[in-house]
Amino acid sequence: MWFLLCCYVCASLPQSAASVAHRIVSRFEERYRSANTLRATFLERYEENGREVRTEAGTAYFRRPGKMRWEYESPEKDLFLVDGKTAWFYVPSDHTVTRVPAKHSTDWRTPLALLAGEMKVSRVCARVELATTEKAEDQDHVVLYCEVRTAEPGGSSRAAGTGRPPGAGQDAVFFEVARDTGELSRLFVRQSGGVQVEFRFKNWRTDPLVPDSLFRFAVPIGVAIVNGELPAGDAAIK
Repeated sequence: MWFLLCCYVCASLPQSAASVAHRIVSRFEERYRSANTLRATFLERYEENGREVRTEAGTAYFRRPGKMRWEYESPEKDLFLVDGKTAWFYVPSDHTVTRVPAKHSTDWRTPLALLAGEMKVSRVCARVELATTEKAEDQDHVVLYCEVRTAEPGGSSRAAGTGRPPGAGQDAVFFEVARDTGELSRLFVRQSGGVQVEFRFKNWRTDPLVPDSLFRFAVPIGVAIVNGELPAGDAAIK
């Protein structure tokens, strides 16, 4: 009798924020871990000091190991592609393509590379917790704060932040996922300078029939190649 009563009391106690975050992360990882290829439609919004500068839409593809393809369809056709070794950003209207070694890319889409990898959030985030300052857009969703790892000289990694809460002077990365299924609905990054980029995802497809050639970039004739990182702001507002 006392044992059953204790079980009932323990089950009715509120769960700690850490245990809830751990459970949601596990569901998020499980949701995408078994897929070799993923496809989703996306909406990207870029803001400066609360003012929307640009909104774009298109289709994103992720394939293991380490490949991504972002086809921008509106308002203009652009392409961001990671072939596993090199990140390419192609602007047809400018007749230019920027390339940089994928491991050196600091693009805002980089945290989403985990969808094309081992699907271990710990590879990208040094720390994950429930976001207390951000509200989910759906009552069945939860927002997670990710303290991003950054590479140090010598190949080791460390946390991007210093353990301070978001808004204390460092960039902050947030994932909004479905509480029950772990499906990703939104990623947004906030910088201390008042810049925010947001990606919203819908229509996830698992292992669609997509040729591997979609993840290789062939430089069109007459297109100039620029070596080096494309500034983040320029990448977002084209």
